[in-house]
Amino acid sequence: MLKNRFGDYSFKHFQRDLTAGLIVGLVALPLAMAFAIASGTEPEAGLYTAIVAGILTSLLGGSRFQIGGPTGAFVPLLLGIVTVYGFENLLAAGFLAGCFLVLMGVFRLGSLIDYVPRPVVIGFTAGIAVIIFTGQIANFLGMTGVQSHPRFLDNMAELLAHLNTVNPYAIITALSCLAVLLFSGKWLRKIPAQLVGLVVSTLLAYFLFPGKVATVGSVYGTLSGSIPAPHLPDLSWDTIKLMWLPALMIAVLGGIESLLSATVADNMTGDRHRSNRELIGQGVANIAAPLFGGIPGTGAIARTATNIKSGAASRLSGVIHGLVVLLVLLLLAPLATHIPLAGLAPILMVVAWNMSERRRIVYMLKWKSGESVVLVATFLATVFADLAVGVGVGVALAFIHFIHRMSRLDISAYPACDLRRNTMLFVKMKGVLFFGAARRTERELLAAMKDRPKFVMLDMTKVLYLDTTGVAYLSEVIVHVLRFGGEVFIIGAQSQSFETMVKSGLASRQGVHFCHDVTDALRRSSGRSSGREPAPSEAVPIAGSEAM
Repeated sequence: MLKNRFGDYSFKHFQRDLTAGLIVGLVALPLAMAFAIASGTEPEAGLYTAIVAGILTSLLGGSRFQIGGPTGAFVPLLLGIVTVYGFENLLAAGFLAGCFLVLMGVFRLGSLIDYVPRPVVIGFTAGIAVIIFTGQIANFLGMTGVQSHPRFLDNMAELLAHLNTVNPYAIITALSCLAVLLFSGKWLRKIPAQLVGLVVSTLLAYFLFPGKVATVGSVYGTLSGSIPAPHLPDLSWDTIKLMWLPALMIAVLGGIESLLSATVADNMTGDRHRSNRELIGQGVANIAAPLFGGIPGTGAIARTATNIKSGAASRLSGVIHGLVVLLVLLLLAPLATHIPLAGLAPILMVVAWNMSERRRIVYMLKWKSGESVVLVATFLATVFADLAVGVGVGVALAFIHFIHRMSRLDISAYPACDLRRNTMLFVKMKGVLFFGAARRTERELLAAMKDRPKFVMLDMTKVLYLDTTGVAYLSEVIVHVLRFGGEVFIIGAQSQSFETMVKSGLASRQGVHFCHDVTDALRRSSGRSSGREPAPSEAVPIAGSEAM
């Protein structure tokens, strides 16, 4: 839908969308081909994705400014799939991934991105950046005979084995593009630097080094000047059994990337995306792209940001971006055969550098905390193992770190005596009493009660959460007090903790009293020590403040 369902969409808005769509389309051209080549496929596959997935993402997604297409985050994963299973099975995996994404949106899993810890995202993204950057070294240096491998160390060994094939003409070509990318921003603010760099490096290689630098045409042949007719990939049961796991990995990675991109767009515009609709839109886009020979795509953070900075007013800018790529494919495909691979390499290297999260990594490493360990472990696992292992290791370590931090329930015990010389113990508890802290809490409380106090005051005002394991161990402590004739006064239990204790049966035990505050507890304990039974209204358990 256009802005506010066309209600206040004007010609001025259309002009803004047209400008933004044209700029983003020109930015997407070299990136789409470069990402496709880096993924082990032909350059047309990236263009088909930019067209089909780009248009559908804008029309159906949950963000008004999202730009969809092939992205760097997918490069290592897709390269591994193509290397192991082949391109046709990649199309099947992309189709299945689209189905998974639609199901994720239908079952409202869009909010799960909120549960992925930031150190995991940063370490994972940085690992992908390293893989993309190193994967372009061969093209930057013009090396020949280099085979791509799913593993980082295998690729590094391949580069070392072919150092004798370095091509100085390719290096000059690559440096020309890199120089444009680094310095053109000072005088070319309206024209995409990637496009200018690609044109400069192509002209340089074509006129000064003809036949001496590998090009798109020399490696992949002439680009098709049209979109192929739609056809279903092989979706036989054997293929589904083979590709469902890679497809699920594509879906999870694509979902995370698209929702992160939509969040970036929200931060830049003040808008608010719909996460489940975004997943459904990305799913439909990835179902459609393989029908036309396209690789999986997702929300592209850099292109989405470019779209916003270029003045986009509605979803129409993303549609125009796809149409721009389509027109270039139809009209200028023969010219693309002259693009040098050494000219595409710096574009991807700069993308990798920009997505490396280097500043945030340095900032988080300065903390020297458990989160720093999570970040480094995620990064190393992503680079030296694979993407799935990287995410798995990161999430697992983040969970362990969280449990460790949350298990630090603060307990302070203060023995005292009341006016009638009865032993009394004040215990203040602060934090979360859950399975990770329950056993230690039991040991500390039992140790504090070694003198068998007559009255135990448990101040639970600052206990933010109590789970069934926590209440089980707390019940053991309270039963211990009751066995030697003591009584327990639970002070200021918040509503969630109180309800848990009620369900466990703890609240109905004889000798267990719930009090509003310390004054209430002292009054009631004084009445108990004097032999006076509390009034019925005093004996009713009342929860304290609402839980956070």
